Amino acid sequence: MRIVFIGASLVAQATAEELLKRNHEVVIIEKNKEKINSLAEHLDCGFLNGDGSTPAILHEAGPEHTDLLFCMTNSDQMNIIASLVGRSLGFKKIITKIEDQELNHICKELGLENTIIPTITISRRLTDLAEGRDIHELSSMIRGDARFYSFIFDGADETKVSDLGFPAQAKVICYYRDEELLIAQKNSKLKKGDEVVVLAHSKDIEAVKKQWSPTPAEPQNPARPDNPGDVEGTENIR
Repeated sequence: MRIVFIGASLVAQATAEELLKRNHEVVIIEKNKEKINSLAEHLDCGFLNGDGSTPAILHEAGPEHTDLLFCMTNSDQMNIIASLVGRSLGFKKIITKIEDQELNHICKELGLENTIIPTITISRRLTDLAEGRDIHELSSMIRGDARFYSFIFDGADETKVSDLGFPAQAKVICYYRDEELLIAQKNSKLKKGDEVVVLAHSKDIEAVKKQWSPTPAEPQNPARPDNPGDVEGTENIR
């Protein structure tokens, strides 16, 4: 695979190093030239010096040849903008890192489905360890044709889970309302703004996405290649 990182954070560096060990092609986009020079001494990967949220730099990264784009800068706003620009340029899959949990709903509404919040993931894992819980890793439990999908319910009226019209092998397992976890029952009523988590067979996941994917909002005044300064200074897994 070919993976592009925007931002050379410590997490990005560690992930890039592991990917290189597994013989994947890696490109890192970083604004700090000195950091690139330092990383080049021990990371055998490609580097682009520039603002990864601008169309010019992302186009140079080669979206048509890239399997995955990680937006990993230290700015949530920059990561969201870079994700939207990357999507408009045709990157196949985009991972958006944010730290502010309140932005998660905005990412969902923008159609940025693959959002990670590292601090939340780590804090919950540490809490489980502190309380002595033996929690199995999700990746070891979800195998074969099983897939997860989440969406923000935007229905005008309250709707029963049983009335969503999902395929037979797609079930709502839980939903979040005002950050509270609620286990879904057939008669559970969803309200506008609820984040719904679905477990489905891989053959049915596209039908679920088609029915409940939000219409992505168009980025407002995205930076043009001839004026990258327009976005300068701007930066789930539950």
